[in-house]
Amino acid sequence: MQRFERVGEIRQQVDEWRMSGERIAFVPTMGNLHRGHLRLVEQAHQHGQRTVVSIFVNPMQFNDQDDYAAYPSTLTQDCEKLVEAGVDALFLPSVAVIYPDGYQQNSQVVVPGLSDILCGAYRPGHFTGVATVVAKLFNIVLPNVALFGEKDFQQLMVIRRMVDELCFPVKIIGVPTEREHDGLAMSSRNGYLNVDERQRAALLYRLLKEARSQLLAGNVKIAAVEAQARQALEAGGFRPEYFSVRNAGDLSPATAKTQDLVIVAAAWLGKARLIDNICLNLG
Repeated sequence: MQRFERVGEIRQQVDEWRMSGERIAFVPTMGNLHRGHLRLVEQAHQHGQRTVVSIFVNPMQFNDQDDYAAYPSTLTQDCEKLVEAGVDALFLPSVAVIYPDGYQQNSQVVVPGLSDILCGAYRPGHFTGVATVVAKLFNIVLPNVALFGEKDFQQLMVIRRMVDELCFPVKIIGVPTEREHDGLAMSSRNGYLNVDERQRAALLYRLLKEARSQLLAGNVKIAAVEAQARQALEAGGFRPEYFSVRNAGDLSPATAKTQDLVIVAAAWLGKARLIDNICLNLG
């Protein structure tokens, strides 16, 4: 695995591969890699002859700079995992490389509508930071395909819309959520959970499955399903931000006539902010 820190270096290597007729599959990450990230890499191998991974903790998408400063870094272990996974190139830019004039002065990519609801309502500017850095990484790596986890459902939709509306020649592939044995969605932030919280954390996914079962059984009183789940989260020691049934196509609030649904949730458990989702079709 080759390691690159500068834009010109990674571009030169990718250009050589592309000139040889090889497709480039790209997995952008913030490091602290777990099995979910490695599943993205595994899938990337199916879509390109060369796999590029980036590790960059993006300050522009953090609302809380203390949270940014505390974000876990495990670079040595990450590199070992990526080598074992057969990654061809690792892009490790510094903040100065990505934002030479500072991220506050950087041009921004705004995806209206999708960026301001759900997680965007609780983390103002977050998805602008995500869209901006992903656009920059796409322009640096110039991949044919890029892979993202479906756990971050709203993020995946933001990126897909950005790519479509700004005409990026990149195919976006969503990869199903990787889960622990008890159903908890894998996340770097799970490391913030203490032993007791970790035992209770899987409640979020159980409630998503229960809500799906209720809706599939014909309970179309969506507001009641949402309220019941929020109450159960609070009783389980969570601080829910939202538990919401949405249209899977555009994340607008679902109605009794909506058939393609996604149930999305975000809740705090101790110091960890957990997000998850589950899809269903009522057709």
